[in-house]
Amino acid sequence: MKKIIGIYKSPRSHWVGDGFPVRSMFTYSNHGKYLNPFILLDRAGPFDFPSSSAENRGVGEHPHRGFETVTIVYDGEVAHHDSTGKGGVIGPGDVQWMTAASGILHQEYQSDDFMKNGGTLDMVQLWVNLPAKDKSADPGYQLLQSHGIPKITLPNEAGTLRVIAGDYLGNKGAARTFTSLDVWDLQLNKGKTVGLQTKPGRHVGLVMLRGSLFVDGRASLNEGELMILDNSDSNIILEATEDTLVLFLSGEPIDEPVVGYGPFVMNSDQEIIEAVNDFNSGKFGRIPEDH
Repeated sequence: MKKIIGIYKSPRSHWVGDGFPVRSMFTYSNHGKYLNPFILLDRAGPFDFPSSSAENRGVGEHPHRGFETVTIVYDGEVAHHDSTGKGGVIGPGDVQWMTAASGILHQEYQSDDFMKNGGTLDMVQLWVNLPAKDKSADPGYQLLQSHGIPKITLPNEAGTLRVIAGDYLGNKGAARTFTSLDVWDLQLNKGKTVGLQTKPGRHVGLVMLRGSLFVDGRASLNEGELMILDNSDSNIILEATEDTLVLFLSGEPIDEPVVGYGPFVMNSDQEIIEAVNDFNSGKFGRIPEDH
């Protein structure tokens, strides 16, 4: 049985730009030290926005280097454009997997239709670290639409599991990744139980997005909470006490220093200085004006 390292309640929300009310469930300076290679998770919403004819709400042009951002939308619509020329709009069930690596500029904002109609926005953004050897790779972008993400029906009508990245019982995830990691969305039905195989040597993070459940029959996890389990060679059993939506995170650790400064995550202070200088000198490119 895996040891529970901790259960952490959702912190107070803060605004990122004018479009995303965010709660930082973990960062590389706190619980993310256990969940390496996952170094940050922001939960945006659920939040009800009115319809508006004003300029799109969101975050303007900003840089990243040294890692990947993974945006998963549960309600609402989010648009993205970046300096590779890629971009698009994602809605419920869709995922954007952006590789910043050597450096990228991007914008994130609520879509035109969402602005026009209003509604509930509910999403998460996950930061995934890159090994030192891949931090200089070319930036890239993967649009993972809901219909292309493998969705497995769990035994005994327990619910469903979506393999965003990694592998679940031979079902390969939709995302291409630099290191071995699992990102799964689980929707579990009230009163049902499911056992999950975990991989040895990896901590497990459970982010409760909706509902509640028991883990291994001994600890409850409620909406807005994060549970971290140790890296022992044991599986886990989840029993849903309500209809639930939970995000499962587990990855092969990257045993390297993590030095972060705002949108840059590198291995040394010197590399952070280089990232700032490269950004200021325009080496991250430009976002095309005709996006």
